[in-house]
Amino acid sequence: MARFHNRKKKVFVKPIVKKQQQQQPNVDHITGNKIPKSFVFSRGKLPGPLRQLQMDLRKLMLPYTALKLKEKKRNNLKDFLNVAGPMGVTHFLILSKTETSPVLRVAKTPQGPTLTFKIHEYSLAVDISQSQLRPRCPQDLFKNPPLIVLSGFAAADEQLRLTTTMFKNIFPDIDINTVKLSSCQRIVLLNYNKDTKLIDFRHYSIRLQPVGVSRRIRKFVQNHQVPDLRNLQDVSDFVTKAGYGSESEADEEAATVTLTSDLSRVNRASTKSAVKLQEIGPRMTLQLTKIEGGLCAGEVMFSEYGNGGNKKKPGNEEGNEKEDGENDGQMEDSDEDDEADNEEDMEEGEED
Repeated sequence: MARFHNRKKKVFVKPIVKKQQQQQPNVDHITGNKIPKSFVFSRGKLPGPLRQLQMDLRKLMLPYTALKLKEKKRNNLKDFLNVAGPMGVTHFLILSKTETSPVLRVAKTPQGPTLTFKIHEYSLAVDISQSQLRPRCPQDLFKNPPLIVLSGFAAADEQLRLTTTMFKNIFPDIDINTVKLSSCQRIVLLNYNKDTKLIDFRHYSIRLQPVGVSRRIRKFVQNHQVPDLRNLQDVSDFVTKAGYGSESEADEEAATVTLTSDLSRVNRASTKSAVKLQEIGPRMTLQLTKIEGGLCAGEVMFSEYGNGGNKKKPGNEEGNEKEDGENDGQMEDSDEDDEADNEEDMEEGEED
């Protein structure tokens, strides 16, 4: 009699297919210009506050940056550069720490130039939020890139012209004839002080308030809540009650604009609105110390402390030379350890 062997049934396992994230366009369909994208990462070990500053800078550069970029100790500069090409990344923002101060490098890929800034002071976004009575950070605040405003850079110095060009190209261009006012929600301000040679870096949110509308009426329209009229004799008291007049009465005429399109229920077209700026951070005080012709290497086009001893800053020559040497040492490429795995790790951490 034949003997039948029971074979184990193969269990079908449905493969897990990851949903592909919608890739961001590399070219603006309106202006036709290439959209700049960035990587914000660090070289060397950073303390906790500088790690948070790195995350604040990533949020500032949204939406055209990698918010969850994964970094490993074995990743060198070539690894980031190899991934940057296929993803259309045009700029690197690199944070590092020396014995004297933090350093921020802004580089254009793939061949430079590289601008090195010494961070004299900085404040995190959470510190600025805690210092405000009513912090403002809507959910859709980072859906669009910020506007860029440069002040005090109109000088004949070559390094200032190069700095102006670099910061202008970090953010996408806008066309004033086609731009939507609803997309202009943030602004980055850089102010150069020619006396101290320091750059004040600020990040603000933009909000509009209608002129001639009381605060009570504005809150009623925005929040869709039934007002409390129990202690009032008439509905008109709700509008004309003392102490709740228009907040825009004392605003300067230069701070008001006439809207060309509807933005919200209270900011309608052909009406005047007051422009309000509220700082959201991060905040930095920068000093340009060096410009290199290549990507974190190459010819030194400008140095605040002199080249080869031709120009020295008294009292701090040794410390500054040591600081530059440490920064250059952190940017040197190490041996490539499984470059393909490094690229895969960073691609998994990319969030467009």
